[in-house]
Amino acid sequence: MIAELEYGELNDPDIILVPGGMGTRTLARDKSFLSWLTDIGTRSEIVASVCTESALLAAASLLESHRATSNKLAFEWASSFGNDVSWEYQARWIHDGCRWTSSGVAAGMDMAAALIGHLFGQEIQTEVTKRVEYQPQTDSTIDPFARFQGPR
Repeated sequence: MIAELEYGELNDPDIILVPGGMGTRTLARDKSFLSWLTDIGTRSEIVASVCTESALLAAASLLESHRATSNKLAFEWASSFGNDVSWEYQARWIHDGCRWTSSGVAAGMDMAAALIGHLFGQEIQTEVTKRVEYQPQTDSTIDPFARFQGPR
C-alpha cells in the first residue's frame, strides 16, 4: 500500500504511527516538523512509535506524563528528550493510555499486533497475525534485548 498523502496533508487521523530510523536524528531538531507532530499528535486518538521515533514524540511533548521505551542501541539518546517521560529500558513495548512505543522494529510488530487486539479484540488480532504468518510476543515485559545491550 502506498501513502496517499504527505505528512503535512494529514488533518485529523484517529491513529498516527511513526517509524524510527536514522532520519530521526535530524528531525529531532527540526522545529517545523516537531511543531507539526505536536499539533497532529494532540488531535489523534492514538499516537504510536516504533524504535527511535519515541525520541521525536518526546521532543514534540507527546510523551509528557507517559511511560515510554525505545531501541536499546539508541536508548541513551532517545531518553534525553522530554521533561516528564518515564523512560523504561527493559520493555518490548509500552502501552500507556493513548500512547504506544516499542523498543525496536521487531518489537514494533509485536506492539502493532497488541494494538490491533486492543482496538478490535483478540480474535481479530489472532486472525491478522495468522494471515501474515507472524507469531507475536504477547507479553510486553519480555525483552531479551535489554540484557544483550548491557545493564542499565
